[in-house]
Amino acid sequence: MRLSGEDVGRSTFFHRHAALHDQNRENWAHGTYHPLANLQEKQAGFQCFDSVLSEEAVLAFDYGYASANPYELVVWEGQFGDFANGAQVVIDQFIASGEAKWGRACGLTMLLPHGYEGQGPEHSSARIERYMQLCAEMNMEVCQPTTPSQIFHLLRRQAVRNQRKPLIIFSPKSLLRHKDAIASLDDLAKGGFQEVIGEVDKLDNKKVTRVVFCSGKIYYDLVAARREKKANHIAVARLEQLYPFPDEAIKAELAKYPKLTEVVWAQDEPRNQGAWYWLASRQHLVRSVGPKHHLLLVSRPASASPAVGYAAKHNLQQKTLIESAMGKIEY
Repeated sequence: MRLSGEDVGRSTFFHRHAALHDQNRENWAHGTYHPLANLQEKQAGFQCFDSVLSEEAVLAFDYGYASANPYELVVWEGQFGDFANGAQVVIDQFIASGEAKWGRACGLTMLLPHGYEGQGPEHSSARIERYMQLCAEMNMEVCQPTTPSQIFHLLRRQAVRNQRKPLIIFSPKSLLRHKDAIASLDDLAKGGFQEVIGEVDKLDNKKVTRVVFCSGKIYYDLVAARREKKANHIAVARLEQLYPFPDEAIKAELAKYPKLTEVVWAQDEPRNQGAWYWLASRQHLVRSVGPKHHLLLVSRPASASPAVGYAAKHNLQQKTLIESAMGKIEY
């Protein structure tokens, strides 16, 4: 495995302590210890590089490196999701279209922190909508895992299977410390990546009239609100893989609820951002929902900026969003 990006030794938001530094050693390089490089004898190699703050140069290098090394898991991580903006030409010219243009397979993985925690526009958005717009012809995969086992199985899937496609992973920053974003050792040791995670509470399926689909951190906010309000007529499901869209898994989740009348897509992002327009314009969610159910949207208002700049306004928007998902939604 090769891991590069801004400050990935200390780490950003997907992991912690990929490198440990002994400050008592005069030679800084010899005083650095990588735990993942020292798990056992005859293990696969692990390289970790804190790269310069030139996203275009580093991501372009890693794209070429991953193309030439099909047996390595090559990962570039942005300090914040917005940092990928500086490498947009690499994403457009190579990562999204390299296979279609030149038949050039590449298994590069991009880790992009993405979450609405009230820290302002530059820290909130990895611009999911940009990547979704570039998705076609199975050119790459776009995922937003919400548990430690999900990110583990997703990275493992990328490393061991024969298919070589770029993988874009978004992860809300706050989930690294969230008390509910956990996994057991059994979850890590068994199973695999789930494209859709259905309702986890024991609801009476015959009484469920609304299913709320979402992706990312907002799931934990929605479930907490549902439990607090005891709104057991609402089921909450997670879309962990945005592209390729898991039609069959979505249909299987909806089929559990015979009295279902409303299907809601809830997202942290403003209406004109996030995954909503892609899901709606390509009829993916509409086709899965079918003609019998109303398909509704809950989101922040459309905005020119990825997020507001004031924590108080962010909190008000978040409160309104969650209350709408749990209450009456205007058709």
